[in-house]
Amino acid sequence: MLHGSETLPVRRKNELALLTAEMGMVRQKSGVEFSDKVACEKLRDRLRLEDVVTILQRNRLRWYSHVL
Repeated sequence: MLHGSETLPVRRKNELALLTAEMGMVRQKSGVEFSDKVACEKLRDRLRLEDVVTILQRNRLRWYSHVL
């Protein structure tokens, strides 16, 4: 999902789509159904995962430091 994300501009709409897709994958892999009413933040904390937007921002900053 993040391939080439260092240089591409990402809008808020795209970030929300990435978050939605990520949580769908996380729920599927962890066996938690949407109907179980487990909050995304609690599920991320339980699995010790960072959200995709934070990783995206870190990758862009790392690329920016390489360019400088």
